[in-house]
Amino acid sequence: MQNIIVIVYLAIVLIVGLLAGRGIKNLKDYAVAEKSFGSMVIFATLSASFIGGGFSMGNAEKVFLIGIANIIALWGFSLKEILVATFIAPRMERYPDAISVGDIMEPHYGKGARIFSGIFGVALCAGILGAQIGAMGYIFNLFLGIDRTTGILIGCGIVIAYATFGGMRSVVWTDVIQFIVLTIGIPLTLYFGIQKAGGWEAMTAKIPATHLQLPGEPGAMISLGALFLTFLLGETLVPPYVQRLLIGKSTGHVSRGTMMSGLFSIPFFAVTGLIGLVALALDPSINPNLAMPYVIKASLHPVAQGFVIAAVISIIMSSADSFLNGAAIAFSNDIVRPLQKTPAAPETELMLARLTTLAVGVISIVFALSIESLLDILIYAYNFWAPTVLVPLGAAILGFRATRRRFIAGAAAGIMMALVWNNLLSAPFHVDGLVIGCLSNMAVFFAVPAGE
Repeated sequence: MQNIIVIVYLAIVLIVGLLAGRGIKNLKDYAVAEKSFGSMVIFATLSASFIGGGFSMGNAEKVFLIGIANIIALWGFSLKEILVATFIAPRMERYPDAISVGDIMEPHYGKGARIFSGIFGVALCAGILGAQIGAMGYIFNLFLGIDRTTGILIGCGIVIAYATFGGMRSVVWTDVIQFIVLTIGIPLTLYFGIQKAGGWEAMTAKIPATHLQLPGEPGAMISLGALFLTFLLGETLVPPYVQRLLIGKSTGHVSRGTMMSGLFSIPFFAVTGLIGLVALALDPSINPNLAMPYVIKASLHPVAQGFVIAAVISIIMSSADSFLNGAAIAFSNDIVRPLQKTPAAPETELMLARLTTLAVGVISIVFALSIESLLDILIYAYNFWAPTVLVPLGAAILGFRATRRRFIAGAAAGIMMALVWNNLLSAPFHVDGLVIGCLSNMAVFFAVPAGE
């Protein structure tokens, strides 16, 4: 029965995605869907986009291993969304024709910065997409009995089909469906999982006390603070989220949708993390990567399992399609377009974006099969963005003096310090190099005289 529910759900998502994507004629429509969405749709698509495999299954895995401290760390991402809604979203009206990060970067820093941000944007999106695809393989393997590689190919194939055909329109409307399913299914998993464990008190009695406490040692507190900053900075203003800031009917709709998304993420991250504690209480010997799927399988009726499996697939697909689309637009609009001597025809640009979607999907499959931990993939991918593009992009949007000299100096410092910190110093106190790189970029960017 659960297999039938999952198959029907996947068919519905595919059909909706293909139908929503009809009538696209140019790259702008493919990227931002003619800026036609209100705050509730932005709230749903943005939330569905960031609640991917890393922030669900990966969160459950890390809480299973280290405890609730990981939930606190993920709230760095929630704070980021709230800050973006407050300070960034209202200023996006300055870029009425933008469809990508590069369209914002070029007026401030030149064509080279646009291409640079496009290259790093593609790398980031491919890495985060890899995390979602890896999670997809686990789900198909555990519940449908399909080996991980085949499951990845099936799940990714569906995402590629509608994301390639319909661009942002298909992505947004499938996100809305997926958001509704996941906001019902995942909390149900936690509720029935706690009941299966004998209730909250019985469950917590089976868990090491350290899993329910924040670290008290100075070194551990530094590590937690650094992880909080990692999630605060790592995905800030990455291509798919910038696109969400550009698809609204007005900046008011964008601001409200973004704020609702940030507030929603706070309890949702707690729910996905606590599922990891439920798994630990039920069976501490399981593979931590399968903490969430294990709770679903152990605590739910087969019919309910079908619905919740669809919810977990929703989590993964909704994030995968967004980063797949983001990579395609970054490549087409921020790398290829500025390198062309003569503008390409609209049909040619649209075809290139679709072909790029296919290529990035294939590359990400290879990436996903090479790294085990879903959350580790996210942190690895973050290193392509925060130390290089985040500071100059944020500074430009916020109205600070943005010049090529500042961009080059800041990006060089960010890359150098991130590499030195991670590779030569082996990340002291478990502070990831992206934090040091981003802070170094910021310090140099504002220290350099604002001349051309």
